[in-house]
Amino acid sequence: MKQESSKAAANRKGWKIAAIGAAAVVVVGGGVGIATASPWNDASPSSSSLPSSSTSAEASGSPGSAAPSPSASSARAEPYTVGLTPTNGAFGVNPVTVAAVTVEGATLDAVELAPRAGGTPIAGTVSADGASWTATERLAFDTEYEFSYTVLDSGGNERRETSRFTTVEPANEADAAMFPLDGSTVGTGQPFEFTFSEPVTKRDAVEKAITVTSTSGQPGAFYWLSDTKVRYRPETFWAPNSTITVDLNLFGVDFGNGMIGNFDKTMTVKTHNTRLAVVDNTTKTMNVYLDGKLDRTFPVTLGTDEWPSTEGYMVVMERYETTRFTAESIGLKPGDPAYYPPTVVNHASRLSNGGAFVHEALPAAQVALGNINVSHGCIGMSPEGAEYFYNTFGPGDVVQILNTDYGPMYVWDGFGDWNVPWNEWVNQP
Repeated sequence: MKQESSKAAANRKGWKIAAIGAAAVVVVGGGVGIATASPWNDASPSSSSLPSSSTSAEASGSPGSAAPSPSASSARAEPYTVGLTPTNGAFGVNPVTVAAVTVEGATLDAVELAPRAGGTPIAGTVSADGASWTATERLAFDTEYEFSYTVLDSGGNERRETSRFTTVEPANEADAAMFPLDGSTVGTGQPFEFTFSEPVTKRDAVEKAITVTSTSGQPGAFYWLSDTKVRYRPETFWAPNSTITVDLNLFGVDFGNGMIGNFDKTMTVKTHNTRLAVVDNTTKTMNVYLDGKLDRTFPVTLGTDEWPSTEGYMVVMERYETTRFTAESIGLKPGDPAYYPPTVVNHASRLSNGGAFVHEALPAAQVALGNINVSHGCIGMSPEGAEYFYNTFGPGDVVQILNTDYGPMYVWDGFGDWNVPWNEWVNQP
């Protein structure tokens, strides 16, 4: 038996997906030829048609072109059938499809599956009885393939056959990204966020394709923020100093609407020690706990009654040694009572998309620390306190705000995930 091997280069440009070609069966040497294919597998204009029947042992049993080899004997042969996956002329074939050739009443002598434009053939194996060939490598996106195979019928006649099909085009490939980034180290409060290039309507299939494991053994669950974004977290904060492994097995996964995932990747993220800042509006203080032990206490100022700070858990998103605040970023216009001119602030750590930060209070607000609230919802600190927080807390570390009587930060406004009760998280409608 002859078998060809290789690896097709994946062409993953763009983001979208497709469908799987069905098997084709043809009866050769007498009888009726039968082809089964899904509605989307209409032959392209360049593809040859599948013969509906054959009436002699010398006729081709292939869905493509064929002719007896010069050395073929004229011995009378029994009819045989050939099955192909994908079918001849199929297009939009999902690259996760396992290409295969099967025969009944004959044996396979040689099989090659290769990109029609040239390139390394797809590796595969022939069964011990010569009745089937199965690919052992994946197909690539946006590629026209050609099957070439030789069948020996029961009379010893050698028949050469060909067949073609095309895989998913770039317009139907779908991609995804994860935060935090692969190889990063984060705080114990960091949820994992997955953003998809295309809307996901088959959520169960996508969730099944993403496996999250941790050295702490903590199970977790998904929570969808939209049809392109999903979060994952355990019931309680991640264990400190643990390793979390994420296996994204999205290649060939049907996102819905004809979109197909185009990659697999394994990523790891580590957590450092536990860092928690508890801010109490009643006392106007921040207590910082490292590994559960009180490390520092600082006076703070929070949001006013008109611009209250939200309660509950927040997670540090990003940090700036210096940054520029504008009133326009929170919806204020010149002339509004709470408007303020563009202002440069030091040691700012973002807590929400809506503009809540821990930062150094402006000089005029320093007298308010520990006494009254004067901010637009931020946590203002002394220069020493803000610098300490900036140097100690990073992405994934947790801030808890108490007693503002305003309600928790929403899950989508930054990482308000921990404010969603676990029972609600796992039973999302």
